[in-house]
Amino acid sequence: MGQITRTYQRYVALGDSSTEGLEDPAPNGRHRGWADRFAQHVARAQDAQLLYANLAIRGRKTRQLVEEQLAPALAMRPDLATVFSGTNDVIRGSFDLDAVIADLRTLHLALRDQGATVLTITMPDLGEFAPFAKRVSPRLGAFNAAVRELCAQTGTLLLDVARHPVARDRRLWHADRLHANAEGHRRIADGLAHELGLPGFDGAWMEPLPPDVPSTMLRSALNEVRWVAAYLTPWMLRRLVGRSSGDGITPKRPTLRPVDP
Repeated sequence: MGQITRTYQRYVALGDSSTEGLEDPAPNGRHRGWADRFAQHVARAQDAQLLYANLAIRGRKTRQLVEEQLAPALAMRPDLATVFSGTNDVIRGSFDLDAVIADLRTLHLALRDQGATVLTITMPDLGEFAPFAKRVSPRLGAFNAAVRELCAQTGTLLLDVARHPVARDRRLWHADRLHANAEGHRRIADGLAHELGLPGFDGAWMEPLPPDVPSTMLRSALNEVRWVAAYLTPWMLRRLVGRSSGDGITPKRPTLRPVDP
């Protein structure tokens, strides 16, 4: 395998449950996720050791990344960083696009001003197989467009997942319709490696899956009932009592540690 032009020493991941790695189970009983997988890709592509920290916590909104994760990240002086946030903002009725993008700009520029290569991701619209998601489709479209513009202005590398049809394939998503499953996380990591220019990675991450078996109306209806009971109702109950899925959760990798490729 060849080598990337730049050697990276310190990679820090900032974000919410997606970056934390939810729904990509690891053998140790915890979560792996695309950030862990991406760190391994970078480590394999270079001779120098890569140190990696993951500050992401499920349920976090973009403002909380600025308040809780940015300072610890800058203290580690990363030369590589991923920033992915916005899901927990977009799904709320109080979503303020300008405020969220302003916070993302703060995150991107602070890391880039310190010399880090920064990468981020857009979010696909899952309304094709998740009817409830159609309610936030306009917000999501506006958010992705603003993220593209932000990256063009700041020089942040963008994996534009939302532009690729395969990202809307239900087989890459967990039953909760918020998190990628193991195969989805793998493809995101491969896409980031491709975006960064790592050797051995091309556009294979965006290739379509084999044709899917169409769902019957009865099966679709049953899936909706199960989803409401298992995921939507608990989320709404937490909202009512002012709780977050991230309450009491600490970052899984709060300090820089060597990556075992």
